[in-house]
Amino acid sequence: MKVLSIISALLISCITFSSAYGADESSTKELNVEGFKVIFKHSPKDVISVRLFIDGGTANYPKNKEGIESLALHTAMEAGSKSKNKIAFNTAAEKIGADFSVDASYDFSSINMTCISLYWNESWNLFTDAIMNPSFNGDEFGLIKQQLIVAAKQNESEPDAHLRNLALSKVFEGKNYAKIADGSPESLERLSLEATKAYYDKLIDKKKCFLVVVGNIKEADLISKVKSSFTKLPVGTAAPKEKASWISEADHYIEERDLATNYIRGVFTGPHLASEEAVPMQIAMEILRDRYFKELRTKRSLSYSPQAFYARGVINNPYNVIYISTLDPKQSMQVMVDEINIIKKEGFLEKELNDQKQSFLTYHYLGLETSASQSRDLGLAEIAGDWKMVDHFTGNVNRTTIKDLNKVFDKYTNAIHWIYLGKREMVDAADFVQTKSYKDKPY
Repeated sequence: MKVLSIISALLISCITFSSAYGADESSTKELNVEGFKVIFKHSPKDVISVRLFIDGGTANYPKNKEGIESLALHTAMEAGSKSKNKIAFNTAAEKIGADFSVDASYDFSSINMTCISLYWNESWNLFTDAIMNPSFNGDEFGLIKQQLIVAAKQNESEPDAHLRNLALSKVFEGKNYAKIADGSPESLERLSLEATKAYYDKLIDKKKCFLVVVGNIKEADLISKVKSSFTKLPVGTAAPKEKASWISEADHYIEERDLATNYIRGVFTGPHLASEEAVPMQIAMEILRDRYFKELRTKRSLSYSPQAFYARGVINNPYNVIYISTLDPKQSMQVMVDEINIIKKEGFLEKELNDQKQSFLTYHYLGLETSASQSRDLGLAEIAGDWKMVDHFTGNVNRTTIKDLNKVFDKYTNAIHWIYLGKREMVDAADFVQTKSYKDKPY
């Protein structure tokens, strides 16, 4: 009874939040401030989130310079500005509770700020000072570079992080996703202060950058602040775009590593985030994950946490992932593909769709409770093609039918590229099984 009460309370809180969020969607608007794009969402929250998005991601640099964007942005935000050294900058930020961070990803990067409305003016001044007038201090650059090298080495030794990078390097060999956004130890080691600063100077411009702001501030004040800062950026050039790759051929790659358990990723093509197929695909993969949990963990104890997901954070080369860490890779891969084949032949259950819609929207709105999560969603949608996608998400989920689910799942599950990290003697080529195609479709 107590559990039911907790669940009911959770659902009510999400419904309340979704109603408030939905009612406030019309307050999101796009501003053109002297040629610089700003997406502004007014919110009653006194916690303000600001993100400067930079389009392009790994498309902006060659493989031998992977990590240069991450290093450049970290240096800009962590080495101090021309007017304040690192200590003075950090002290000023701590006094007003302003937090700054950097994200570097495959299709975009962002420089982020979270602050409170009471110190909005002071926080904005620090944010724009670091971006517009970074010091690129040599000593601080060296320290930041070493920190990123250490992190890159840790990623190589950590199985899950290495498996992710390995999978992308093999599945998208020769493409932009084969580059490691945070850099490899070797590529980072080669990057000089001069090259990194020159890269930053060409990166931050009006064509590649746009601003997303969510919080309790006035539009006129925001426009005034942007006019005195980001409108001074050069026009620059748009980020290059790579044609999407379709994973049409089955393949596998084995990397020998003596581990306590074996790590496996299967990657197959997914629909573009801005397409009508994206939401059905996300729901389909959530249901597949639930089936994996039941079949692989509960029934067979083959893994503690098998996964299946649509990689929503990537844009230009969308893909889906099935994943497992296991002592029995042969049986695990067979069960994973068997479950996909059952769905391809028989389709999903109506109850699965209805249940997943409820939990899907619940977690979606829970994830949008903060200004920071809302600003990230808006920016991601804009990179994908249009920030207004955020407004239509709930409707798209509710309109998804069982036919939509079965059709999109069948379409994108015809070739799996397997990546295996573990004991070589435990697998052979025949173990990397593939899905079947059925003449009679469940749609």
